[in-house]
Amino acid sequence: MKNFDRLEALGQTHLLRFFPELHDAQKQKLIDQINSVDLSLLDELKAEKHAESAGELAPLGALEAPEIEQRKEEFESAGIRALQEKKIAAVLLGGGQGTRLGYAGPKGSYDIGVNRPFYIFEAQFQTMLKNCRKAGTFFHVFLMTSDKNDVETRAFLKKHAFFGYPEEMVHFFVQDMAPSCDFEGKLLLEDKDSLSLSPNGNGGWYRSLIRAGYGEMIQKEGIEWFNVFAVDNVLQQICDPVFIGATLLSGANCGAKVVRKNAPGEKVGALCLKGGKPDVVEYYEMGEELAAEKDETGQLKYRFGVILNYLFNAKKMNEIMNDKMPIHMAKKKIPHIDENGNFVKPEKENGIKFEYLATDTVRGMETCLPFEVVREKEFAPIKNPTGIDSVESARALLQQNGVEL
Repeated sequence: MKNFDRLEALGQTHLLRFFPELHDAQKQKLIDQINSVDLSLLDELKAEKHAESAGELAPLGALEAPEIEQRKEEFESAGIRALQEKKIAAVLLGGGQGTRLGYAGPKGSYDIGVNRPFYIFEAQFQTMLKNCRKAGTFFHVFLMTSDKNDVETRAFLKKHAFFGYPEEMVHFFVQDMAPSCDFEGKLLLEDKDSLSLSPNGNGGWYRSLIRAGYGEMIQKEGIEWFNVFAVDNVLQQICDPVFIGATLLSGANCGAKVVRKNAPGEKVGALCLKGGKPDVVEYYEMGEELAAEKDETGQLKYRFGVILNYLFNAKKMNEIMNDKMPIHMAKKKIPHIDENGNFVKPEKENGIKFEYLATDTVRGMETCLPFEVVREKEFAPIKNPTGIDSVESARALLQQNGVEL
């Protein structure tokens, strides 16, 4: 076991407590998990390196919708050229399950149709095909899955013939998993033959992509930019040539699609400057008073919220990954087995999960173009069955935009 010496040095040999009880396949499973996880995360915990970006907070203006409309032809032309030169690839973050929707499968396979089947994945691939037609070429799509939904996601998309997208242009990779530990830094077991693992956060996509072996292909294909987006926004534009062109012409290392917040406390991260660098401050971090502050024009100071649709420069992504992105340590209720092998479902926070966040990628880019989109045309997230940001609200917006359901 290549990590055994490290286990001993880190005081983690308790992970092998039940090893003698396991049969060969279970032993191999546990060994493989221990060998695959990044134990250096525990060094971060020991050093108490919390991933808080320091510096004074200041508003960051955006390229606003009226100016985008005025310069649309210029931006679109530059974006189409980049797509035709194969410089752009899409990264679909599809590792989530539909649990909050009362659905057991991958979130992207959820049917939001009314009079006919219409799936979340279908909405995304239709949009990509529309932009492919504009450019007269296809772009590579890297689709991130999770351990829980990888097999189902592949089978679902194959069954539906990738909704018309060329199968050879879609490349799957599984999101890396990170171990969980208690407050003393002891790794937790989910079962006698399994570590307690969780996805390494939406900022871990590039690390997972490279670990999956796509680095050489990216270089060979000449991919220079990644359009990264979440699966659940069924109205978003993917590899949108106007967005691509505006970002490239701005000279920034990344672009971020933003909407004008509809209220100070709207549950979206505010794109702003922190210590002179672009950063995303989550709604729960900002505080009511700061979120409600207005500028001299009477508008909210921090009025632009991110929708998790970014364009990241590949060269800069390599630099960020090599410099080691900060890791966030979230206190959570983590089910596990105790020293006697009994399953424990805690009622209060009992441990720490490790996550990389996309917001840190934005900060690491050092320069960013906030690109305003019209909410009713590009922002229909599906997070709940009913109410705000729900299946209901997304259906209404899709129909408003001419999609037959």
